Amino acid sequence: MEPPSRIESLYAAVLRRNPGEKEFHQAVREVLETLQPVLDRHPHYADTAVVERLCEPERQIVFRVPWADDRGRVHVNRGFRVEFNSAIGPYKGGLRFHPSVNLGIVKFLGFEQTLKNALTGKPIGGAKGGSDFDPKGRSEAEVMRFCQSFMTELYRHLGEYTDIPAGDIGVGTREIGYLFGQYRRITNRFESGVLTGKGIGWGGAPGRPEATGYGLVVFTQQMLSTRGDSLDGKRVVVSGAGNVALHAIEKARDLGAVVVACSDSRGYVVDPKGLDLDLLKEVREARGRVEEYAERRGADARFVADAPVWQVPCEVALPCATQNELTARDAGELIRNGVLAVAEGANMPTTPGAVELLREAGVLFAPGKAANAGGVATSALEMQQNASRDSWTFEYTEQRLEEIMRHVHDTCFETAQRYGHPGDYRVGANIAGFELVADAMVAQGLI
Repeated sequence: MEPPSRIESLYAAVLRRNPGEKEFHQAVREVLETLQPVLDRHPHYADTAVVERLCEPERQIVFRVPWADDRGRVHVNRGFRVEFNSAIGPYKGGLRFHPSVNLGIVKFLGFEQTLKNALTGKPIGGAKGGSDFDPKGRSEAEVMRFCQSFMTELYRHLGEYTDIPAGDIGVGTREIGYLFGQYRRITNRFESGVLTGKGIGWGGAPGRPEATGYGLVVFTQQMLSTRGDSLDGKRVVVSGAGNVALHAIEKARDLGAVVVACSDSRGYVVDPKGLDLDLLKEVREARGRVEEYAERRGADARFVADAPVWQVPCEVALPCATQNELTARDAGELIRNGVLAVAEGANMPTTPGAVELLREAGVLFAPGKAANAGGVATSALEMQQNASRDSWTFEYTEQRLEEIMRHVHDTCFETAQRYGHPGDYRVGANIAGFELVADAMVAQGLI
């Protein structure tokens, strides 16, 4: 029997040290299996145990969050902040409030965030955090009290030169406002650079809500251009109907695509002539479901319950909901229906089996660490704006976002070519992100 390869040994160690954390295992494996050519070409990475260090977070913070509801009943949730890697800059990554949040999910997100942030070319490290608290169905006062309790513990680990959280699922401008207010109250400092995703009137960047969805579509357009193609006239299907999905729909439409379907947790709506974005936004702002969109749209649209949106024929698929939502079965259906490109708006929404099928079929595939980097890129711009005590226009921020996303695309594309995998954005993103972080770690010694 042959001895295990170095990559296999590294992954086995990750499994031993992090039992039961399946999402983290998946994220690490997806990166490790592309790194052997890098270790062969640059043996000093192995000599300094860079991969082992990269797979181990610098700091993992777990804490209780007690809070009282409107009836005075006390609840206890669990809070997390995984400060994964700061070799390139201060920790940067969102906070997620959702019942599914656990340490393994936060670690997977922090690991992905480290490589994603490096790809932007901005001096920011990787982190992620959140809580198993569910803001849905809670009053404004309850959400405020939870955020204040959460920040009362977390504040001691934050700072504009240390760790800068942002929003994620369940954490929007409202929650960021409550968190920032409590941080300011405790520290007696208006340290605007300590959180991003703030309101425009108190340090936020114009274009931040749009950034992830817009950036996703810019990356997709660049990807198609390598084959002499574009989004113009393409049928697009988007999973989800939240912030990222809505702005991806908007940007795709602006570039001439016809977005024919989107979804939520109950099913999907298909509108062959193209989704009416104004109506969809109106429904979602009222916290309505996509089923309501179909009812109001009338004969032009239909709702399909409890089924994946990937059944709808399209040339471009944009998974923007949650991890592991696009399975091998879904990928097979997309391929049979003639899909040309799949780009991830969510974090790791495509299962490994689905990625392999898409690759074998020659479908362009953009991993989330590259394709959805627009959100954190604009957060970095917000930090820059805060540091200079400046105020930028939406147009200027959008222009900078497009420049960064083109840079991310070109970095991934060129790295894949350099390592003999032309057109494989997964390989390009993993290796490019790894090299940027690894070189910084080696330069700074054994830390």
